[in-house]
Amino acid sequence: MTPHVSDLACMENFTVVNDHLCVGGTDVETLVTQAGGTPAFIYGRAMVDQRVDALRAHLPEDVHLHYAIKANPLPGLVEHLGRRVDGLDVASLSELKLALSTGIPARDISFAGPGKRDAELAAAISAGVILSVESENEFSRILTQADTLGITPQIALRVNPDFELKSSGMRMGGGARPFGIDAEQMPDLLREVAGSGAHFQGLQIFAGSQSLRAEALIATQDAIFDLAYRLADQAPGPLRLLNIGGGLGIPYFPGEQPVDLAAISENLHRRMAVCRERLPQARIILELGRYLVGEAGVYLTRIIDRKSSRGQVFLVTDGGMHHHLAASGNLGQVLRKNYPVAIATRMREPEAEIASVVGPLCTPLDILADRVELPVAQVGDLVAVFQSGAYGLSASPTGFLGHPHAREILI
Repeated sequence: MTPHVSDLACMENFTVVNDHLCVGGTDVETLVTQAGGTPAFIYGRAMVDQRVDALRAHLPEDVHLHYAIKANPLPGLVEHLGRRVDGLDVASLSELKLALSTGIPARDISFAGPGKRDAELAAAISAGVILSVESENEFSRILTQADTLGITPQIALRVNPDFELKSSGMRMGGGARPFGIDAEQMPDLLREVAGSGAHFQGLQIFAGSQSLRAEALIATQDAIFDLAYRLADQAPGPLRLLNIGGGLGIPYFPGEQPVDLAAISENLHRRMAVCRERLPQARIILELGRYLVGEAGVYLTRIIDRKSSRGQVFLVTDGGMHHHLAASGNLGQVLRKNYPVAIATRMREPEAEIASVVGPLCTPLDILADRVELPVAQVGDLVAVFQSGAYGLSASPTGFLGHPHAREILI
């Protein structure tokens, strides 16, 4: 059974008035009108602010909070977060331009990701942002571009650690990875950096994402600090930054509980007491994406057909996997699970039937909810898919079959 909206941790931001879901106090039908129709992603500033405030209240004061734009690159949202966080992390030239447009200082923007093109390297060097080096070959290309431009590049080395974030939705470190430089290769590259003339800023160590287990996150953060101390002893200069990644997840499915932020905070306070002595010049960066924005978004799509096929009810909507690939289960799920959904225009009606919510695409993969208990919905009703603030529209095949794009609004 898919959780009802009342089961969500962020329910205080979703209210019900006259049987209709309200986001940020506004009725979904009004929000759809404001967006210009369905399908539409609605993002709530208040929910984002509450998450940032909760982190600020728990984290040590000298832990810097960065937003990873890839989670949701909506310009208005990035601009809003740019006023609330300490820095931005990008993974493309488009994201770099967006980050620079917020007015955040270049020194607080980092550019990571394998396969950066020469034009991207040149733009990052010219802007003065910190390039996270993903390979020895990329480092050589950075030096070539910097020499051509006559600008000293600002670099950090991204480390592929010899451990991974256990119980994570996506493992980014440990084993053979396209991301970063293997930890055992780092001493040789650090010596190369020493004689290169590049301005060495520090290290980025990212092991995985979307974990709800505080003990796994704590163990990984401990291992990251220990690895950073070992590498710092071989670095060409003092570490001015240490990006420990993020990894904090949000609950999507039945039985999942929010991550214990207090436990993670307690461990970081202990770790920072040592870190201030071992790495006195380093800014410690916690880089988060989904955790900041994932629960602040809801996807609204309208039912355009109701049909029964051999005893199974299908609610066919005007949105689907071309807008929200993650909710369809086709973005990393091994066994498909339903995101929390509701009939947004029948919130107080009892769950009275089992139905599947499907999109308009000519593929059996276009499923937003498979065999879930819902109120009896009709053509014209709105379906709400929650936990839709991260890796939604920008992570979906929007050109597939040429259907209209979804709207996005920040309220």
